[in-house]
Amino acid sequence: MVVDDGKVRCEIALESPETGLYLPPLTWGIQYKYSSDAMLLVFASDEYDADDYIRNYAEFVEITKQKNGL
Repeated sequence: MVVDDGKVRCEIALESPETGLYLPPLTWGIQYKYSSDAMLLVFASDEYDADDYIRNYAEFVEITKQKNGL
């Protein structure tokens, strides 16, 4: 999985069923390389609303710059 907060980007391997990952708000996440028996489970604080999500990486970077005063 790739995790990016607009300043730092890193890759994290989720290789164990006992491992989880918390992504705070304004974190870009890319999931890939699933094994054939993999499962992705997402917990959210609110119901899904497509309008709440940023789908364009360049837009995401601009929003994080504004939020961080850059």
